[in-house]
Formats: sequence, C-alpha cells, structure tokens
Amino acid sequence: MAPGPARSSHKRRTVPPQLVVSQTATQESFRSADDRRQRTRRGVVADTVGPATEPDPSLGDNSLASEPDGVASDGIFVTLPEKRTASERPLKTWYPLRGEYLAEQLRREGRGSRRVYERCAGGLCTNAADYRCAEAQCFGAAMYCRECIVATHSRLPTHFIEYWNGTHFERLHNGLKGLGLRMQLNHPPGVRCPFLREGPRDFVLYDVSGIHEVAFDYCGCRTDDGSEDRGEPLAARTQLLRACWWPATSDAPRTCATFAVVRLFQVLNCLGKLSAYDFLRGLEMCTSHDGLWRPADRRKPFMHVVRQWREVKRMKRFKRGHFGGGLRATKQGELALKCRACPQVGWNLPDNWETAEPFYQFIYCLFLSQDANFRLANRAVSSEALDPIWGDGLGFFCKREGDDGYKAHIAKNLNDQEVSNCSGFQAMFMANSRKVKGLRTSGVGGVTCARHNMWQGNGIGDLQVGERYCNMDFLLLSVLMGLHLLLLVVSYDIACQYSQNFWDRMSKFSREWWLTVAPRNVRWKVPNFHLPAHKGKCHAPYSFHYMRGAGMTHGEGVEQNWSFSNGAAASTKLMGPGARQATLEDVFGFHNYDRQLAMHRLLEKRMAVSIKEGVKHRETLDAFTKGLEASQPREVEEWKQRVLAWEAKTHPEMSDSPFEVVEEVRKLRDIQLEIATEELLCTEAGVEMEREHTPGSFIMEGLELEETQRKLTVDVRALRDPSPTQRLAFAKRRTTLLKRIHKFRQTQAVYMPSLRAVLSDAQKAIFDGNGGQLAEATRLFMPSELGSGEIRSRACATGLPELEARMRRGEAADALEAVRHGLRTRTMTNRFKLQNWTGQGALTRGQGILRHINIKIYGAKLRYRYARAALLVLRGHGDWEEELRILDDDDVRALNERALTAEEKAQNEHWAELGGAFVEGGVARAVGVAAGEGSHTLSWIWYSAGRAADETDPKLHDALRVEWSKAYSRARRYSEEV
Repeated sequence: MAPGPARSSHKRRTVPPQLVVSQTATQESFRSADDRRQRTRRGVVADTVGPATEPDPSLGDNSLASEPDGVASDGIFVTLPEKRTASERPLKTWYPLRGEYLAEQLRREGRGSRRVYERCAGGLCTNAADYRCAEAQCFGAAMYCRECIVATHSRLPTHFIEYWNGTHFERLHNGLKGLGLRMQLNHPPGVRCPFLREGPRDFVLYDVSGIHEVAFDYCGCRTDDGSEDRGEPLAARTQLLRACWWPATSDAPRTCATFAVVRLFQVLNCLGKLSAYDFLRGLEMCTSHDGLWRPADRRKPFMHVVRQWREVKRMKRFKRGHFGGGLRATKQGELALKCRACPQVGWNLPDNWETAEPFYQFIYCLFLSQDANFRLANRAVSSEALDPIWGDGLGFFCKREGDDGYKAHIAKNLNDQEVSNCSGFQAMFMANSRKVKGLRTSGVGGVTCARHNMWQGNGIGDLQVGERYCNMDFLLLSVLMGLHLLLLVVSYDIACQYSQNFWDRMSKFSREWWLTVAPRNVRWKVPNFHLPAHKGKCHAPYSFHYMRGAGMTHGEGVEQNWSFSNGAAASTKLMGPGARQATLEDVFGFHNYDRQLAMHRLLEKRMAVSIKEGVKHRETLDAFTKGLEASQPREVEEWKQRVLAWEAKTHPEMSDSPFEVVEEVRKLRDIQLEIATEELLCTEAGVEMEREHTPGSFIMEGLELEETQRKLTVDVRALRDPSPTQRLAFAKRRTTLLKRIHKFRQTQAVYMPSLRAVLSDAQKAIFDGNGGQLAEATRLFMPSELGSGEIRSRACATGLPELEARMRRGEAADALEAVRHGLRTRTMTNRFKLQNWTGQGALTRGQGILRHINIKIYGAKLRYRYARAALLVLRGHGDWEEELRILDDDDVRALNERALTAEEKAQNEHWAELGGAFVEGGVARAVGVAAGEGSHTLSWIWYSAGRAADETDPKLHDALRVEWSKAYSRARRYSEEV
C-alpha cells in the first residue's frame, strides 16, 4: 500500500504527560484470526498532548491526578476485505446442498449402480457379488463373493461384513470368522504353519471398529536362536504381541485388544477423561447399533489390558528396557516426566552456576506450588491385596511403604494440632473435619512446578482426613530430597501459616530428607488469587508482585492442573487402589507430556506479552518518576532503596513494607477505654458520680440494644414462614429485649432528664411502652434520634451528644471491618465449595453456610449505616466523611468481586421475589481468576483512609510512596520475565 497522509485513530490513546514522541514508527501489518480486518501502522509523529482530564471519583483516590487523555493519531486505520470467500463460510455454502448429501447416504443403503453389484470385484472372478465391507471400512463401494471377500480381508480380521439378502443389507454377527477366515500368527500372509496349534474358539478381539470374534492358529515352529538345539515354540502371549494384539492374561488368553484401540482409549481417557465404561459402550454400539444382538462382555479383561499397557509404556518411555540394571534398578521418581525448563543439575545448568552474581541468581531459582484437591477422593472398594499398586514411589506418587514411607510418617504425626489465625481460612478447618466415612482417601495433595505447571516426581500423595501439614511436608520434601539449589520459592494458599514451623517439622525427618538450601534463601508465597482473602499483614510479605526474581509468576498453576485432572474424579472414585493410582499416574504423565510439547509456544507467548507490557509499564514508571523527581527527588531515591531492600530478603511480617499504608483506625473498644479512663479521672478529681453507671456505659448500653434489635429484625425477615418452634423462640427473644429496654429507660431518666418534655404525643406513647410496637421496632430515643442540636441540649446532660458521636465513629469503623471480614470469609468459602464439594447433599450444606455468612455481612452493613447516619446527625458534614463514606449495596463486594449491572440487579430482585431467597444485592460472585493487580478496580471499603489535597500532608506522601513502589516493582517483574 502506498504511503499516504495519517488518518485519525479509531481509538483513544493515552499520552504520557510531558512526553513528546518524535520518531516515525516502522510499517507493520496486523491481521486478526478470522481476517476480518487489517491494521497498518504508518509513519506518525505525535507532537501534541491532549488536555488533562478531571480525576475520576469512582476510583476512590482523588488526591492523585490521572494521566492526561488526549486524542493523537497513531496511523492505525481499518480496511475491510472486499468480499468473503466460500472457504471462510463453509456451512453457509454447504446448507443448500444438504439434499445431495442425504441422497448419497440413502444410495449407500442399497447396492448402488449396476456395475458395482453385477459381478464380483475380485479380479477375474465371475461369481455373484453379495458381500461388502460395512460402512466402507475398505476404500470404495465394491462388492465381492464369499471367497473373494475373505481373501481380500486375510490381514484385516477386524472389519465388519454385510450381506445382501435380496431386499437390504444385514450385518453378519460373526463376521469374517463365520465366512471361514482363519488368521495364522507368526508367519507371512498366505503361509500356513505346518505345526500350527488351534487358538481358542471363543476368542474376542477389541479394535477401534468394534468387538470381534476372530479365529486364528498359533505357530508351533520351534524358535531358531542360532544354536544346534532348537528352542521351544514362542509362547502364545508373545505371538499375540507380535501381531499387535495385547492379551488380557499371560496364560491361555481368550481376550485381546489391538494396540490401536488401547492407544485410542488412553488418549481419550487422559485428555477427555472418558471412562472405560463409556468407551466400551461405544464399541458395543459400533458392533451392534440396533441392540438386538450384544457382543461378548469382556470389560474386566479389557481393563487388565489397559492396566498392563500403561505400566509397560511407562517403563518404555523412560528407557527401562535399555537400562543396565533392568526394571528393578529404577529409582524413586524416575518414571515421572521432568520439567525441562526448571533448573536441574547436569542437564540445563551452565558451568559455575553456583557462583553466579547475586543479581542473576534468580535465574536458577526453583518455583514450586503445592495444594490439595478433595475432588479426587476414593471409596473403600476392593483392597491392595486384590488390586495391588505397582511401582511404589517410582512415578508421581510418593513412596508409601517402608519405615521411611508416607504411611509411617502419617501414623507418627496423626494427632498434630494445626491452628490458623489468618482470616478467611475457615476452609482449612472445614477440610480437616470432612466426613470420611466409607472413603479410603479424602483427596490428594500435590506439588507442581509453579512456572511451567508440570507435576513433580514423588509429589502426589493421598489425604486421609484433610489438608494437614504432615501430608504436605512429606510431599514437598519428597520432591526436594537430594536437590542442590541456590534459591527456592514455595507457593501455597496458606503459606503464611504453613511456613511458621516448617523448619521444626522438617527436623523430625531423617537427615537425608533435609533441604540443602539455607532458610534465608527459601521464599514462601501465597498465590495471587488467594492472597486478597488473607489479612492485610500477609499481603506484602507473601506476594509474588514484591519479590525479586518472581517475574510474572502467579502461583496458581497447581489450580489449573487440578482442573485438568478433576475430570477423572468420577471414574477413579470407585476404582481399587492399584487401578486408581495407575490411572492417575497416566493422567499426570499425559499432562506433563502435553505441557512439554506446548512449552515452545508458551514461552514464546510469554516473551511477547512480557516485552509489550514491560515497555508500557516502564514508560508509565518513567513518566511518574519524572513528575515526582521535579518536586521531591530525595524521597524517590529513598523509596527506591526501600523497595530494593524489601525485595532482597524474606519478610515474615509487614513491618517496613513500602507497599502498604499503615493506618491507625480507632475502633469502638478503643474509644470505650478512652471514655472509661476519662470518667475514672473525673471521679479521682472529686467529681461526684451519683450512680454506679456512667454516661459512657449508658451510651454503650444503647448501642448494644440497637444491635440486638437489628439482629432480631434480620432473623425475622430471613424466615418468611417460621415454624411454631421458631415463633416461640422469637417471642422469648422479644420478651428479654423488652426487659432490657425497660431497664434502659431507668438509666435514660438520669442522663436525659428532659427527654419526655421534647417528645410528641405519639413519641411519648412509644417512650411509655403504650405504642403496641414490637420490641425490635421500639425507638430508644438516643441523642442522635432527636431532631436538632437545640432539642438535644434541652433533653441531654452536658457532653452526652458528643460522647455518643465519638462512640458512633468507633462503631462505624468496627462495622466496616466486620463487612470486610465477612467478604473475605465468603470468598474463601465460595472457592472451597467450587473446588471440593460435589453432590446434592454437600452443595446444599454449603449453600446454608454461605447464607449464614451473607446474613452476617448484611447485619454489619446495617450497623454501619445506622452508625454513620447517627454521626451525621450529631456532627453534620465534615472531614470524617472522607473516611466513612456512604455505603451502597454496590460497595459491599470482595476484592475479587465486581459490581452488578442494572440487568443483573433486576434479575436478582426477581429471584428474591420468586424464591424468597436472602440476596445480598450489588455483588456478582467471582468464580474465576480475579483481575490483575494493575487493572482491578476496588470498592472504596478496601481503600486507605481519606486522602488530603495538600502535598505536604503525610497521608498523601504515603499514598504516593505506595503507588510509586508498586509501579517500580511491576516494571521490574516484567523485566525479569524477559
């Protein structure tokens, strides 16, 4: 295309402030996958900067001005193809021809043209042609006589034959065997063995075309090994294997499967998790599609074939047949396909890699990720005596038997107590208390490569009860035993708890199990998607974003691996121990093989994305830094050194983190203590206290009564049709509440002596208890409920409204923290339910748990709104509103949840009306991976406290430091990825 004038861009482009591009881009062309449009970048000079835009208040950070958003021509324009060809829309072209295809299918039901069935297609044969190969398994539509079709299929015994009976074709159930075909093993085609031995008459052969009855003869010739004494004839199993038929038994086999059908089942089972039952049912339908005749049922022998095939192929892939010591010399984990990209001594590491400069040592770091999966449970069917496990510890599963085995370790540490103090991880306790009645294993734990998602040898083990430290310790140390490392990174969704006593637990193992890497060179991290559910103190120390050498590692690879293997859960749950482990070994090995084949595409894609995003983030950082250095260059250098110092070592706590703003939030208990201290000082100073209670205790009693009223209201609303027992419980709660309100009125007469005088007649009836209202709807007439400051000054003791205002502010802070805690808990419970709960019973119980959590969140939301409304009445509008904003339903969402659209809100309300469900409005549950740290928009409840507009304000200084530190770390991570 000839160069022309630059056209206006079809999209808006953000121009960094104070940057002017004065270079001409090279000409490139970009085409989409469906070739719908073409983009051509041409020479453009961006020499203007658009006007600055106002900060977006929806982002919740009004102190930082947004980047100017200008419209600049980038020379990108769209050209559409003139006309689509037929190959681009094949179905639209085919649809008018569907009648022609139908006619050809109907023609296939008959004999076709006269020249096809007039005479036998077998060369010079002139016999009548009444037979053909079913469903055109052979090329063409030729028809043969009986003798010729047998001769044509002398090496194709697994084809079905159809016979023309004068009106239609009918399939011969006994196929070529019934027509007289007999196969001769261990001899060339057409040669009969002079010492033949007849094979079994009820022999069944499984093939991709179906299930066949085959007649054949064994070879009886003695083997010739070059010596004078000729050996014995080949064993029956050996002759069958050389014919590419796998025998189900080693002695007198009566069932075989072709290599092709076993290979097909292995691929479908590993890739699509197709069960053996469905696969064999499919073969039966291919054999007898009308169901009027059923072939011989040899399912168990077929599964024996599959089991043997998997074991032999596993040995063959890892050169066990060529190894000097034979199969018995196989070491632990040698039958697991290893990751080629992870550092391995003697394979992919250069000379003197141990003495690499500290700045480049992260290149030789090993990233591991571990987790448990409760979908892969196994019922207590069969036994190891009937279904033994082959090759204990040779593949992906860890060694089970022996004094140093998995079973012995679990038995020693069965009663270890594990305590978690990190919010949102009640799921760990739920896992530890799972019902295991009737289960041999409640799931599996696994260790995978966190960078390339490949399972590690000896890194898989069964779980007995739940996800316990003793299980995960053994699996992790089994993977790392004997490895020589410079740096190690372990990703685990509860790493903050798991890492605390890891070295003490490791010391209980024998010395050969100990890690060779020093504790200071081991980094414990939490996967990116799991981290927001942790408490704030865990975010910076356990984040991949703030670790030198992490690149763009997210640590969620083990979850992706589980999603691939979970399809096999239904079939493996009812298997015996040996068959289950062999199946899972094959599934894990297939996954590693598939990942290894895709690695060249994966690494190329990662490189392209990292370069593109790295340039973008580096430009953003440079623009941000340039603007800051103009006013505070010393602070920028100080921030940089803090980031580098943080990334250089492990931090078990958040102290001195450059990525967090340390906030001092005064909660209700703090304010209560302060008021109680003030009242105590007043008493010691000689101020007379007429009663045992104080103004602070009076206000606190009122707040507690309000909370009790709200809880009762929520509980009543949650039950539309309560039972008699529930109505009785509500009546008892109301009686108790009325007694407390009556006692509150007595105290209220002391600190609000003129209250009754400022009330209306209707309010006086409520105050006296004559209004007929329910206990939860009875107004308490706290100072915040009085209309104006003048009325409050008349009705209340001096200083009482201000005392309530102070407590209301603490109550609002408490309620907001309760909302955040509930959202974190809901996130982790949701994730645990999706990953580990199956079946109607478990899902119903899980829904009840989520309902209980949502009710708590709803109650905390109401408490915050009441407290904020009261504070607004008492103090009016002011600076406090920057910290305690209006809480809408859309704001009550977790870190990984988004706001509902208008349509979703309407649908939510409709569902609530229909089913009476308790719906927490304004939030869409997140079931996938949350948005990235750089692009996710949070609700204001997760923001820091209010920002000031003054540049000298320390809060703004901290905000700038946090944002710059995060931008600096992001740019470094992309650089490391490249």
